[in-house]
Amino acid sequence: MTLQQLKYVIEVAKRGSMNEAAKRLFISQPSLSNAIRDLEEEIGIIIFERTNKGITMSSEGAEFLGYARQVIEQAELLEGRYLNAKPAPQHFSVSTQHYAFAVNAFVNLVREHGHDEYELALRETKTHEIIQDVKSQRSEIGILYLNEFNSKVMNRMLRDANLKFNHLFTAEPHVFISIYNPLAKQSVVTIDQLQDYPYLSFEQGEYNSFHFAEEILSTLSHPKSIRVNDRATLFNLLIGLNGYTISTGVLSSDLNGNEIIPVPLECEESIHVGWISHKEAALSQLAQAYVEELKRAIAP
Repeated sequence: MTLQQLKYVIEVAKRGSMNEAAKRLFISQPSLSNAIRDLEEEIGIIIFERTNKGITMSSEGAEFLGYARQVIEQAELLEGRYLNAKPAPQHFSVSTQHYAFAVNAFVNLVREHGHDEYELALRETKTHEIIQDVKSQRSEIGILYLNEFNSKVMNRMLRDANLKFNHLFTAEPHVFISIYNPLAKQSVVTIDQLQDYPYLSFEQGEYNSFHFAEEILSTLSHPKSIRVNDRATLFNLLIGLNGYTISTGVLSSDLNGNEIIPVPLECEESIHVGWISHKEAALSQLAQAYVEELKRAIAP
């Protein structure tokens, strides 16, 4: 087993493709495949499962990847300390539902822990893709919510993917609305009061099940409804159309300005927000630092 082989595994996991990883590593795809097969034979596990549709990381492979990242991190620290080697670019990826606090934590991570070179990824994406990203180790961490309605389906998916849900905070439902919305001055709003305003939600693509919705009360019908793909568009529509969306109430004025506010929603539901990770994979130092930044971002 060599450090080079460990770097190969990390790169393939990050790219999700032998071909893409080979291009990044400046070696041929057959050479990369052979190097990883030699490693798998040496350690006696299958790291990547090969199918006609591509490669996926096995459960044992995910565990191995966690250790490989730690070894490479320590090797780079040794090289920097004793060989005056140039620090290697930092790598970290997170996939998340559309939460401002997740972006805020990411900003603070880069400010506090970013070196001269880094290759990071923040993916605000669909719920199903978050689970798949963490399962395949494309991202070390995913951020999503559970509640009474979706928890049975979501927990089964997490269990099947060998992932665990780490609780971050529990929130009471709020609506995000513009400060110009007639309901903005109320201390609490009801579903009935919202009927005249456009309801905004995030598109979930082909996995558009109610259980994958980013918004609670997803089974309710709305006379006016608009689906969007990104948070900036949603916020523009909140202001431009006096629309609303349902979320946690955690908002960053530093990133989103002061024209959007949270107002409590009269509702018996609770939103349990957390981060998911692979059960067998140890977190990298940057992933651990990001979790701490998440906790700071949602602190009162």
